[in-house]
This record gives sequence, C-alpha cells and structure tokens, in this order.
Amino acid sequence: MRLNSRCISLCVCMCLFSTASLAAAQQQAAPELPQPSPKARIEQRVGLTDFSVDYSSPGVKGRKIWGELVAYDKPWRTGANAATKLTASRDFTFGGKPVPAGSYALYTVPGKTAWQVALNTSTDAWGNDGFDVKKDVVRVSVTPQAIKGRERLTFLFSDTSDDAVRVELEWEKLRVSIPITVATKQQVLTGIDKAVDDAWRPHFVSARYLLDNNGDLTKALGYIDQSIAIKPTWWNNWVRAQILAKQNRAQEAVATAEKALQLGTGDRMFESFFKEEVTKTVAGWKKKG
Repeated sequence: MRLNSRCISLCVCMCLFSTASLAAAQQQAAPELPQPSPKARIEQRVGLTDFSVDYSSPGVKGRKIWGELVAYDKPWRTGANAATKLTASRDFTFGGKPVPAGSYALYTVPGKTAWQVALNTSTDAWGNDGFDVKKDVVRVSVTPQAIKGRERLTFLFSDTSDDAVRVELEWEKLRVSIPITVATKQQVLTGIDKAVDDAWRPHFVSARYLLDNNGDLTKALGYIDQSIAIKPTWWNNWVRAQILAKQNRAQEAVATAEKALQLGTGDRMFESFFKEEVTKTVAGWKKKG
C-alpha cells in the first residue's frame, strides 16, 4: 500500500513531536543530585582588608590522597574543578612576600615533607593543566602538619588579628598553613590623613549649594569661611568671592578671587577649565568697583 506525501509528512511530524516530548520529559524528571566536589567559600576581614577563598571541596571517600589521587611534586589546583581562588581587597603579604590587591589562583605543589604554595594570575584556569609557572606572583615553601582527620577538603582562616591571619588547607590527615599580613596601622593613618585633608569639603559643598540655589548668603559665607579656616584652596576662595559679589561687595570679591588665582597656580584642573573664567569675572568686578 502506497502512502501519499500528506501521510508521510504527518508521520514524520508525529515522530519528531514524540522524540522532543520524551527528551523534555526526561529533562524535567531528572532529580537534583549532590555534587561530588561542591562549591565552597570562606571570607574574613583583617583590619580594613577583605579576604575570600573560593574553591571546590572533594571528599576522601576511602581513597589514598597524598601521592596517589594528588601526585607529589606536580602542580595541583588545590581542590577540584576550577583552580582555587584567593581574593584580597588591599595589598598584603603572603608567607612574608608582598602581593598586590586582587584575585589569584592558589596552586600548590605537594611534597612528602614540604609544599610549594603559589599565587598565580591564571584565575580562569580549569584543572591542573591551566597552571603556568611564569604567571606566579609569589611562591612560598611550607611544612605540612598532621591532623586527626578531615573528610572534605576545607579552607579556614585562623588566628585573625587586626593585621594578620592564617589561611589553612585541611584534608585527609594533613594541614597546610600560610601566614598573611596587612599594613592596617598604615592604612588607618593614611585614611586619617585623607579625612583631615578633606575636612574643608563639607563646608565648601554646603556653601556652594546655597550660592547656586539662591540660598541664605550670610549662612553660605559662614560655611565657606569655616572651610577656608580648615584649609584654604582655590575652590573655597573662588566660592567665597562669588558670594561676596552677590552681596554687592565687589572689592572684597576681587581680593578673594585673586587669592583663588594664586592658589590655583599649578593646578591642572584650575588652569585648564577655570582660570580664564575667573580672570574674566574678576575684570568685570573691578570695573564695577
């Protein structure tokens, strides 16, 4: 019996529909299962610096780890799947060696009596094959310690203080610990110096807002005088000059604007964008005075 083209097309469509429906049903029916090496993350603030470690955590599962599953004297991603990543928000030292702020792949070379631990810029590497020793930022040697036991590979932060912490790897019956330090005191002092140096700004911003929005000029003058008392700059002197001009005090405005011109000498922003405007404005005030 011959089938016409319409019947053939119908059969083909039914087969395709059945196949697609079966695939969709299988996909929908697939249960969510635990990962063999689940993702893990730890975080720690040390003084003013934020640290984190992102890794995958394999289990021992009755296997011999050191020297078999993890080979001796070969680079290891220090976990499973993608390479373990250490991130720091500020500069730090790793095993006594300076490292800039940023994210780094944490590779290790396990040995029977000593380990090499490296921070490497290949943060997108997958597995052990992505390691490139030329991309090491720092490498330190550490002696592993014996522990009672740890089924899943685990990273820890320990012995945290305002300027130091230890990042530790524990797995099976072994611990590797690396000291990290940060210059918290220097960071705080730098922050204090900056805060003090910028203390003139709040009064300056308040005065400029009142000036630009037809606010209380007497109050604006009080704010700007406080700003100048903390630190005289071309910014606050120029705002003061404009406030005085708006109060019809042209001679005082000219004198203050000339201070702004003097303080702005050598300032790239002032000389590129404001000097011409200030000079023209001062010339106009002088004609009025």
